[in-house]
Amino acid sequence: MQTQALLVDDHPMFREGLALLLAHQFPQWQLLQAGSLGQAAALLAESPGIALVVLDLSLPDSEGLATLTRLRAQAPAPRYVVLSASDAAEFVVGAIEAGAAGFVPKTSQTGAMLAAMRAVLDGGVVLPTAFGGDAAAPARTPVEALGISPRQSDVLRLLIEGKSNKAISRDLGIAESTVKTHLEVIYRKLDATSRTQAVVAAARLGLRLDARPESAC
Repeated sequence: MQTQALLVDDHPMFREGLALLLAHQFPQWQLLQAGSLGQAAALLAESPGIALVVLDLSLPDSEGLATLTRLRAQAPAPRYVVLSASDAAEFVVGAIEAGAAGFVPKTSQTGAMLAAMRAVLDGGVVLPTAFGGDAAAPARTPVEALGISPRQSDVLRLLIEGKSNKAISRDLGIAESTVKTHLEVIYRKLDATSRTQAVVAAARLGLRLDARPESAC
């Protein structure tokens, strides 16, 4: 099955070089390219099947985390990987809070960058090594790694996707109070008290947060 991916970077040489690299490693991907926020927004509107967005936050018509926020507001379904020249802690945390599933410094080696793309599409969370992230680590499901239920794994996946408790309740067809109960268990297992801490913990554990067609309540 073909996967659509969108590369967004205003430096043509870097973008086209990365596109060639990804096309070689992932021939089943259909790669689209954009050099601005406007172009990216248009492609996301035209291609609702895009599953992965690889995004440089510094664009001619948008700068910083607002770039990610604006695209996710339009198209929340794809998984977003931020590519950045800066891996300052506050910038990485800001990207997580804005809904990124991965953050890859542009200084990363080719192998690490490719592993990050693969891990994110497989349902993983990827952060710089300074945060304890390791895209090459064997992926485990939350059920395997934490001993939580499949339903709690679904709640964790949607939480990391940036969904509110109300949205999680709606998506899974369960009461909002049930979502809160599941989150209490999840946070205790991850030693976390917030979504950001949960994302960091998931990256450190190499969790794979893929969707399941059905889960028990």
